[in-house]
Amino acid sequence: MPSATTPVSTSAAPSTRTVAPSRHGADRAIARRMAARLRWLIRGPEPVPDERQWQRLGEGLWLGDPPADALVAWMKQVGAPAGWSTLEAALRAGEGAGRDLALPQPVRDYVRALCAPPPWLDPLRAARGARVLQATGLHGMMVLRDAGLMAGYQASAINQPLLLTGALHRGAQRRVAETTAWWLACTADGGMAPGAPGFLSTARVRVMHALVRAQLMRSPDWRADDWGLPVNQVDMQATYLAFSVVQLIALRTTGICLTRQQADDVMHLWRHIGWLMGVDEAWLCDDERTGRLWLYQNLLSQAPPDEGSVALARALADEPLQRHYPRWAALRGRVNRARHLSLVRWFVGADGMRRLGLPVALPWYPVMLLGPLALGSLVCQAVPPLARWWRARARARQEAYLRILMGEATAPHLRGMGGAR
Repeated sequence: MPSATTPVSTSAAPSTRTVAPSRHGADRAIARRMAARLRWLIRGPEPVPDERQWQRLGEGLWLGDPPADALVAWMKQVGAPAGWSTLEAALRAGEGAGRDLALPQPVRDYVRALCAPPPWLDPLRAARGARVLQATGLHGMMVLRDAGLMAGYQASAINQPLLLTGALHRGAQRRVAETTAWWLACTADGGMAPGAPGFLSTARVRVMHALVRAQLMRSPDWRADDWGLPVNQVDMQATYLAFSVVQLIALRTTGICLTRQQADDVMHLWRHIGWLMGVDEAWLCDDERTGRLWLYQNLLSQAPPDEGSVALARALADEPLQRHYPRWAALRGRVNRARHLSLVRWFVGADGMRRLGLPVALPWYPVMLLGPLALGSLVCQAVPPLARWWRARARARQEAYLRILMGEATAPHLRGMGGAR
């Protein structure tokens, strides 16, 4: 099990840069306030990074994803259509493509990096972790959105690739729909097996991240001295921990009762997903306690909110108004907007709402659900047959939510994915 210290990258290509970008620890007082609620959940003295750990976090801002970056460089030479076509065929061929000498070396290396399972992977633990997330139903997806995505907008430097690639113009509703489809594919039964929908989606997203890195590093708008490398290892770690540690904390603090084994199984699943996404092994952990420590240290290094944080937060706050409800669209949109704002207030507090430029809201919704969610989760743990029935029902609600986001009777992202039942 990794130690509870800031990780040292082992396989990410070293950068020629020796000075950390200016975003690194730009305002540690604000960073501490942003991470204050997480600090309450970490026992013992404050886990402030020592000098060596702090330096490693700064160096991580210059580290990318060598296999994906090499693949993108090759794709630029042959052209995007030919590159994507070759890659798709290789991914579907699976592990054998990594030994196919007829394929270009960057394609073989990329497929080999994905298809050879890491020695620490326990498929049974990962499968149990997926089922824990399936059983969280619509509530699990709501807290992931509001505690992971919305609260994460406070870290302004992570937002820059989103802003500079036109995310605001494409709209928050589309981003939420795409992320939801990917999350559902990854958390389906068998979803992360080679060739499965979650595996393939993650492999594509990893390449898209490398494309963004290459595009922005050529852009005159990218301020490398300030922000480091786009989609770097530190920011990828923060994102991976938002999907794992932050969601687990959000579930617990809104009433869901989870055992340590359940939480650590979820962490194991996300360790695998993060590894497939291109997060270096040294930045991944296998238990919730270590994840909390690493997330806290990561947050201390993040830049404070800015006007981009406010723009993204306001766009996401209005996203429920743009969903494709089958009926009563205006009313349901306003009710869901209020529910999400209430959850955000629960997770980030009044100060966080101000930092994100969001309207004043009371945490009425999580308070209302706290008792019923706690009782329901305890009953399901005590009665396994009921838990299986509940998981099937909860997964169906997650799939229905995606259909509303996509505006389709049957979202194509779900076909052939399997599920909880």
